[in-house]
Amino acid sequence: MAERPLVSLLAGGCAAAGSSIAVGSSVAASSRLTEYPIAFGQALRYALAALLLLALVRFRPSWPRLRPAQWLRLAALAAVGLAGFNFFLIAALRGGDAGTVGAIVGAVPVVLALAGPLSSRRAPSPGIVAAAAVVVAGAAIVHGVGGSMPASTLLWAILAMLCECGFSLLAVPLLDDLEPAALSMWVSAVAAVVLFVHGLAFGGPPPLPTGAETAAIGYLALVPTAGAFVLWYSSLSKIPVETAGLFAGLIPIAAMLTSVAVGATTVTFVRAGGALLIGGGVVLGVLASRRATVPRDPPERHTAPVPEAP
Repeated sequence: MAERPLVSLLAGGCAAAGSSIAVGSSVAASSRLTEYPIAFGQALRYALAALLLLALVRFRPSWPRLRPAQWLRLAALAAVGLAGFNFFLIAALRGGDAGTVGAIVGAVPVVLALAGPLSSRRAPSPGIVAAAAVVVAGAAIVHGVGGSMPASTLLWAILAMLCECGFSLLAVPLLDDLEPAALSMWVSAVAAVVLFVHGLAFGGPPPLPTGAETAAIGYLALVPTAGAFVLWYSSLSKIPVETAGLFAGLIPIAAMLTSVAVGATTVTFVRAGGALLIGGGVVLGVLASRRATVPRDPPERHTAPVPEAP
């Protein structure tokens, strides 16, 4: 048995951190879309992201030929990790305060620390699970957990959290045949179609976005979608999903700093303490992942040469 390569952990960790920071930075842009139909706004975001990612993959020497089961997994990834997550998150936010909903969705690191290894028939690492719990506690402090919420809102928040986990767990097997950019492109394209059809079915034709809304959609497509998706799936190709999940704790920190930058909130000592707790949990989790053992290649057998027959 051998330790996980440090270079791979650092590369995957940097990619996961960059992705989480990009997602957290979307707060200001998303605030510009509160008056625009949700399904169409997200559909435009994912469609534009798919077009941007197409520029990265169109010059590949060959396009991968996916099996029917892989296409079904890709559709499930788009429906669960993108469309489903947005739907349940918005439903939860309509019935509960953002801090409590964010804390529930922020439990993703703990779920991935348990479900990631089990989905690969591995035992969860106690060190990573403990570190994930520290990250989740810090995220809850940064979010600022509020009061109670109706049972239906709690259900929506839990479903949003599970959908966010599905965004990673459903993608891992597809990364064996699809590069991160190609997987990001396909899942964005499928999600755009699903959301657009949903918007037409329940809201009719969409209005034209204003200039500010168009700029917001463009930013969301470029940074928190195209850029963040490629970075996240790049991390999953280098480090275990439970290790990458720890870096999701950076999302509320980036969101808080973005809100501070636009004057929407302030940093308190309590929130700063939560951010430090997140950072400590991530460091502990990476160290635990480094210590986790991985199988070595079997040693070569050295046998004596067989003498030739006279």
